[in-house]
Formats: sequence, structure tokens, C-alpha cells
Amino acid sequence: MTSVLNYEPLVLEPRKTAPALTAIQEEILALKRERNAVILAHNYQIEAIQQVADYVGDSLGLSYQAQAAQADVILFCGVHFMAETAKIVNPGRTVLLPDLEAGCSLSDSCPAERLAAYKAANPDVYVVAYINCSAAVKALSDVIVTSGNAMKIVGKVPADREILFVPDQNLGQWVSSKTGRQMRLWPGSCYAHVQFTTSAIEKIRAQFPDAPVVAHPECTQAVRDLADEVCSTELMVKFAKETPADRIIVVTESGMLHRLRKDVPHKTFIAGPTDTCACNDCRFMKMNTIEKVRDALKNMAPQIDLPEDIRTKALAPIQRMLDWSR
Repeated sequence: MTSVLNYEPLVLEPRKTAPALTAIQEEILALKRERNAVILAHNYQIEAIQQVADYVGDSLGLSYQAQAAQADVILFCGVHFMAETAKIVNPGRTVLLPDLEAGCSLSDSCPAERLAAYKAANPDVYVVAYINCSAAVKALSDVIVTSGNAMKIVGKVPADREILFVPDQNLGQWVSSKTGRQMRLWPGSCYAHVQFTTSAIEKIRAQFPDAPVVAHPECTQAVRDLADEVCSTELMVKFAKETPADRIIVVTESGMLHRLRKDVPHKTFIAGPTDTCACNDCRFMKMNTIEKVRDALKNMAPQIDLPEDIRTKALAPIQRMLDWSR
């Protein structure tokens, strides 16, 4: 008999209306108007931040939004590499990040100096970089991808070029299996997504046998193989809208459940658990708090600045991605 989880699963039931805004959220909206700012938030941010954002989405959608922004200030609620990307594509705007320490284990797994050394030893390799990397790594890359467009972008790389996919080996493995394109894979991973295990997913599925499992491709292959659908966070919204199921198990960072609940309000969403926890929070994404969002607008800090040579070199592969994704 399949054992059950030793903790209560995180289940978000349908909700007709969003919670009323708090005083600090109202203060943020007033500061946003005063500063002529736009607030961009990743799907993994807490619900209170998503509620005050002008746009909530995945890395691809956020890149388009950042590039098109006409406001004087872009307040980017995500992690450091995302705010860097906003500055790369729209250098004339002031870009704020609520907490400069909001980094990314996946980005850290591919230091620019190591990639530069690899390229020096393998000068003919074509570098496809997942957007979860630093500006310096982007500057060394040929094209950038997100989990939502990686298969499409890899399909456009010249067939005679050998690809090095950085930094996520799990996403790279998934893209390779879907496209049939052989690639060298950088040995990096997202610490949060690799915490999902087959045992935990099998147990939650046993508790909710009617609920399909949708998983992010940053998960390990063993977990992906258990899923009914593997896709980016943005495509999870599409899956949730189209599946006939009333309940869905979501195997990615827990903040995604708030976005799903808002966009698909008539369904129930269950957080994919780990072996030790009912949901999986990214400690870096959760470093951004509603208080830090308010303080960033109030103090116009912390700001993201990049050396211009790095910014211009990094822009080329990002622009190639944006162009190829249209």
C-alpha cells in the first residue's frame, strides 16, 4: 500500500475574489505613480507582490515587458539575473531590485570565467544559455533561451554547430530529448527544483489520483517522467485552463500557485511536495518582501548597474532570442 505524506499538503481552493489590498500595498501603488514606475514580478513571487505588479509572468514575458517599458523606473521583483536582463534590454530606465542578495543557485553554477575558459579550449562551440545566468555569461553566449522557448530556439541553431547548453543540465537534457539535438550540457541545476523526488510525487498523486501532474523542466528526468505535462510556468497556465481536471498538482516553486489561482480561479491547485515539506519555496525568490518593494520605491535603491561593454555584448544574444521567439 502506498504510504501517505507525513505533513498536510498545500492545497489552494478556488477563490472568487482576491484579498483586499493592505495599507503597505496601497502605499506601494501611490509610490509607483509618484516615481512613474512599472512593477514586473516573476511567477515565483509571493502573492502580496503579485497583487501590486503591473505584469506577472515568466522570464520570456518579463523580458518583452522590460524592453517595452516606457516608465522612468522598472521595479523588478525576481532575482538578480532577471533585473540585470531588464537593464540590458532597456538601459535608459532605472532598474530596481528589492534585495540585491536575491541571487540564483543555477546562475552561480556557471561562473563567467569558467565559461570563458571552456570557450577558449573549444572555440567552435555554439553557446545556448538559459536566461538563468549572469550578464557576464550572457555576454559570452550566442543565444539565450527560456524554458518556454528553448525548443524553438535550439531548432534555429545551425545544424553544423555543436551546442554547449548552459547552465541547467536538466532543462538541457529535456530540450535535447524533445528536439533530438545532441548537446553538451553544463553541470548546473536549480537547487529548488532538484528537491522534488519521485517518492514525494508518487505519494501526492496517491492522495489526489484525479489530479494530473504538471512539472517544470528544471526538475530531474525521473520526476519529469512521472508528470502528465512538462512545461514552462507560462504554459502551466494554458495547461490548467485546458485540462478537464478540477484539481492539478503543480511541481515547481510554490509562488506559481498564486498566479494559477488568479488566472484559473475555478480550479484547485496542489503544491508539488518534497520529501520533507508540503511545498517548495526558492529562498532567493522569497528574499523579496512587500516591505522591501515599498522601500525600493521610496529610496530608489538598490539599483542595477552594468558595465556598458558587458551590457552591449549581453544584449546581442538576448535580442536574438526575442527576435527568434516572435
